[in-house]
Amino acid sequence: MKKNNYPKIGLALGSGGPKGLSHIGVIKVLEENGIFVDYIAGSSIGALIGGFYSATKDISEIEEIALTTNWSFLFSLIDPSFHQGLVSGEKLKRFIEEYIDCVHFQDLLIPFSVVATDLKNGEAVFIDNGGVSIAIRASISFPLVFKPVLYDDSLLADGGLSVPVPVKILKKMGADIVIAVNLNSNNTFNLEKNNLNFYTIACNSLSIMGHQIANYNLEEADIIISPKTGYLHWGNFVKCKKIIVAGEEAMKGQLLPLQRLLYDKNIMIRQNSS
Repeated sequence: MKKNNYPKIGLALGSGGPKGLSHIGVIKVLEENGIFVDYIAGSSIGALIGGFYSATKDISEIEEIALTTNWSFLFSLIDPSFHQGLVSGEKLKRFIEEYIDCVHFQDLLIPFSVVATDLKNGEAVFIDNGGVSIAIRASISFPLVFKPVLYDDSLLADGGLSVPVPVKILKKMGADIVIAVNLNSNNTFNLEKNNLNFYTIACNSLSIMGHQIANYNLEEADIIISPKTGYLHWGNFVKCKKIIVAGEEAMKGQLLPLQRLLYDKNIMIRQNSS
């Protein structure tokens, strides 16, 4: 059991489409080394993985879901909407609730915050109350694909548009150390002369924007994890095992610096409390 003066760890799970399955590998390695997080914040796919883990604290179950899900069937959950986007997202929301039910933030096993973007003003909106599934649904609302979510007076879309790696909110939640998983660090932009179309140009434009904003978000991170996944489009969810392993390898590469930081922070907190 953790003592009160043990450093609190926050985990920022970034946006990045199918690359987000690498978050599973990161959490697996942390658990295997006896490092358990106290707070989680997620953006887009990071909100999905973070929400599942905050609700269950069972990364093995989440990995099993990733490895056994019929992704072709999941894509069939895309229900067309001719207002504000191509996909209404209600079937996807029900898919989420199949695993975490209609849990509310206050009932989660790990304090959790979801970031989305208000299309009315471009501001980031951090959600930590009410139903978790609708918050995740808002955060993964990729522009031009998913219909945005009306939430109070906001019209919410993908969290990656404003905060691709939600580090700062974890400091406000009480984290002494923030581990940030950045999925925008090693993009291989899929833009070739024979592949110039509306979709690729839009996706690459958003990826470039995410890359630049992520660098800004990471300034307050203590440990940065950058899984080497390369370019992945949405159909690459079927490569989930390879993506999870990329997260494991990236986390293992930063274990020693994290362990040293935990040791130093622990000493500092003990000294300040004595």
